[in-house]
Amino acid sequence: MTTPIEETLIAWIEADPERKDALRVASQLQLNDWCLAAGFVRNLVWDRLHGYSEPTPLDDIDLIYFDSTDITERRDRLLESRLHGMLARRWSVKNQARMHAQNGDAPYHSMADAMTYWVELETAVGVRLIGEETGVLEIIAPLGLESLFNLNVTMNPKRKKPEAFADRVQGKGWKKKWPNLVIEK
Repeated sequence: MTTPIEETLIAWIEADPERKDALRVASQLQLNDWCLAAGFVRNLVWDRLHGYSEPTPLDDIDLIYFDSTDITERRDRLLESRLHGMLARRWSVKNQARMHAQNGDAPYHSMADAMTYWVELETAVGVRLIGEETGVLEIIAPLGLESLFNLNVTMNPKRKKPEAFADRVQGKGWKKKWPNLVIEK
């Protein structure tokens, strides 16, 4: 059962043709544990809550998945190429089954578990299309949606890297794009 916040988010995604196309294409890969995440969802929420009539352009589309049977970067590059062939966009594909090593964490158990280690809480949200024919959207938000919908940017206490958080906030220019954001440390 979906919450009212999830229902709002699903309606916003369904009203966005670019995001719907990306979800349709990504679902064709038939990965088991996947979603389109990070700015794909976060930026849409911040745009809507700021009253922007046009969505902020996506630099890339982040597809994350979890598959411990093949953790090679080569597979991610092949999936990116395949996705680009289906939808000419810049894709960033990352198998979360290997990302723990890059981040210095214990091995992750799933895609959602990996998201709980991301630098800020509000980025750890994704969506996937279940059943291309039925078109049911599922929201994945292991750290919740409330903070995202409250226009906060909050350092993940599990990550405990204030310098990485500050670098991301500054480097991404979020406060310039969305001036009503509240940066929480």
